[in-house]
Amino acid sequence: MRILVVEDTQVLGQAICERLASLGHAVDLIGDGKRADELLKYQSVDLILLDLNLPGLSGLQLLQKLRQREDDTPVLILTARDQIEDRIRLLDEGADDYLTKPFDFGELEARCRALLRRKQGYAANVTEHGNIQVNRDSRQVFIEGELTAITNREFRLLEIFLGHLGRVLSKDEITDHLFNFDEPPGPNAIELYVGRLRKKMNKGDLAINTLRGIGYVAEITKSPKPQ
Repeated sequence: MRILVVEDTQVLGQAICERLASLGHAVDLIGDGKRADELLKYQSVDLILLDLNLPGLSGLQLLQKLRQREDDTPVLILTARDQIEDRIRLLDEGADDYLTKPFDFGELEARCRALLRRKQGYAANVTEHGNIQVNRDSRQVFIEGELTAITNREFRLLEIFLGHLGRVLSKDEITDHLFNFDEPPGPNAIELYVGRLRKKMNKGDLAINTLRGIGYVAEITKSPKPQ
């Protein structure tokens, strides 16, 4: 998934990015609230990790602007404030969750999983789609009960399709979810990853259809899958 980390402490921000990128997410780091706000006016992401004490524009102000634009992107606040009044205000202003510094990276990952899962409409980490079972915690995929070898990026691509079943996704949209700003994909990268995922889902009830010149649409079906 595409995650934006807005944190002005470079060491912490970089550590968060490296941890989430190792899980296959596309992660970008911005250390200025105003720059982040400008970016979010035209660039959509799947999750925002937001520090409160930022130069340019505070995290609270950025959150308020985001919700005023009716942008419902999940926001996880990273804060050193542990007073209950502060947490209540953040939630009332539109934050989806918060994590008090210093925090455990394992808990950070779990909270990110929960917010991303909720955004896709799933209540549990383990979900079933026809004969395909997906475990977002362990990043494992089972087809008819058999474990299927899959890379982190292929897993994230599968998540993208499962989160947008029945909807046409252009290559640009998939690129936006799958790659960060510092990692521009080659011209045939999306076709390559979709092709690999199709092969691995060959026995699964997931059809990824190509709409030439438009993009892709995924569906859960038990009928023969088009190639």
